[in-house]
Amino acid sequence: MEQKGVQLDRETFSCSICLDLLKDPVTIPCGHSYCMNCIKTHWEGEDQRKIYSCPQCRQTFTPRPVLVKNTMLADLVEQLKKTGLQAAPADHCYAGPEDVACDVCTGRKRKALKSCLTCPASYCENHLQPHYDAAPLKKHKLVDPSEKLQENICSRHDEVMKMFCRTDQQSICYLCPVDEHKGHDTVSAAVERTERQRELEVSRQNIQQRIQDREKDVKLLQQEVEAVSRSADKAVEDSEKIFTELIRLIQKRSSDVKQQIRSQQKTEVSRVKELQEKLEQEITELKRKDAELKQFSHTEDHNQFLHNYPSLSQLSASTNSSSINIGPLRYFEDVTAAVSELRDKLQDILMEKWTNISLTVTEMDVLLSQPEPKTRTEFLKYSCEITLDPNTANTLLLLSEGNRKAELMRQLQSYSSHPDRFTGCYQVLSRESLTGRCYWEVEWRGEGVEVAVTYKNISRDGGSCECGFGGNDKSWMLCCDTDSYESWFNSIRTLVSGPGSSRIGVYLDHRAGILSFYSVSETMTLLHRVQTTFTQPLYAGLGLNFYRDTAEFCKLK
Repeated sequence: MEQKGVQLDRETFSCSICLDLLKDPVTIPCGHSYCMNCIKTHWEGEDQRKIYSCPQCRQTFTPRPVLVKNTMLADLVEQLKKTGLQAAPADHCYAGPEDVACDVCTGRKRKALKSCLTCPASYCENHLQPHYDAAPLKKHKLVDPSEKLQENICSRHDEVMKMFCRTDQQSICYLCPVDEHKGHDTVSAAVERTERQRELEVSRQNIQQRIQDREKDVKLLQQEVEAVSRSADKAVEDSEKIFTELIRLIQKRSSDVKQQIRSQQKTEVSRVKELQEKLEQEITELKRKDAELKQFSHTEDHNQFLHNYPSLSQLSASTNSSSINIGPLRYFEDVTAAVSELRDKLQDILMEKWTNISLTVTEMDVLLSQPEPKTRTEFLKYSCEITLDPNTANTLLLLSEGNRKAELMRQLQSYSSHPDRFTGCYQVLSRESLTGRCYWEVEWRGEGVEVAVTYKNISRDGGSCECGFGGNDKSWMLCCDTDSYESWFNSIRTLVSGPGSSRIGVYLDHRAGILSFYSVSETMTLLHRVQTTFTQPLYAGLGLNFYRDTAEFCKLK
């Protein structure tokens, strides 16, 4: 009872506009009291009508009453503040904008504690008590406060909807089967709820099972991530050791070559200097002999001259200089050439083996495969830059645009002889090998071109099917002309339908064995898809059939 009295006091000394304790309280002619600022603000909104009303009892006043502070009420509020009494917060017992209000309360509505589906109405704590005390009301279904109780009332018969029409899949009242739902399959809402509840439980069990399955999958994937990481770390560590050993071996060989060159340099320089010293000694001796003979030539006594001449005219043996080559010499240039040859062979080996290494790395896919792209933007994520290898180009093909473009000419081009060159087919291969996921586009002009992929070991010499794209089991080709397409593999021809386009997109998923050709315009249209197993790295190829036809690997952003 004491608590109830406190609540009453709070209501008595609270402003019904701001719901807080009165501030500068004023009492208007009808007897209700408000904060001075609250009632002023309220009446300012009524200035145009010149009729002023009480927010609680709606009594009107004309003219606008003069507001005078209620000193006694202000003193009482101050005393209550000093004793610790504060106005009840709006959300403590009264319904706010977001709360469900009690349907029984008059004046200020309190918060509803429960809603009754049978009544249907919402009740605060005080007005809910009969549902706990009265025997007939105890059978009513109480739920958490709800603003949607009216949705449980039949709009046609104004009755609570306690039945369910399975035919129309909607809730109905007990009168609906008489007219609107006559002859329909109807049951009580409780029966339908029980059945749906069972279905719900089955759905939940399925969901829980799927959760368990997915959790197992996640655990497996996590284990896979850890295994991949461990394997990658070990591979990096082992690869670094192997490459370090390889670098150390190359450095050792470099040091050996350097030491041999320096040793031979020392030997050769020593030999040359020894010969040089002998020659310089001979020059000195000859100069001395020349001076002696010069002086002897001035002897005036003929007999003395003739007597001494035999001993003075004799010269010492000359140093043999016939072996000295005074022409251009090749000292260690042959060593440089040999080292360069070794470098070129190592580069070829590394290029060949690197392709195998790269293919092996890209084969290590995780359990979940990537879906094939759908839009050009998605395809461009896998775009790769492709250039043509001049060593493979037929001698009638002119390469340009940084070896991205090929054109069939009437004149032979000045290519050097190379075993990789196509001699009979007007074809050329890419320099780059293709593994993993790749996408590229070919822009073509003329009467017809061939867009292909092939293994490196395709035959090159001659014009037989073994050399032509699509004429063997080593290459796949899409033939494009002005009004049709054909696909070729192992000499089997397949007609392909699709919109004409001067740009062809090629998507390769080496791991999945997918090769797709697309017509590229404003949209991408699939022309032909190959599903197979690729056993080697692939190379992009271009084939031209008519003079002045061109095909170019596009630069993709």
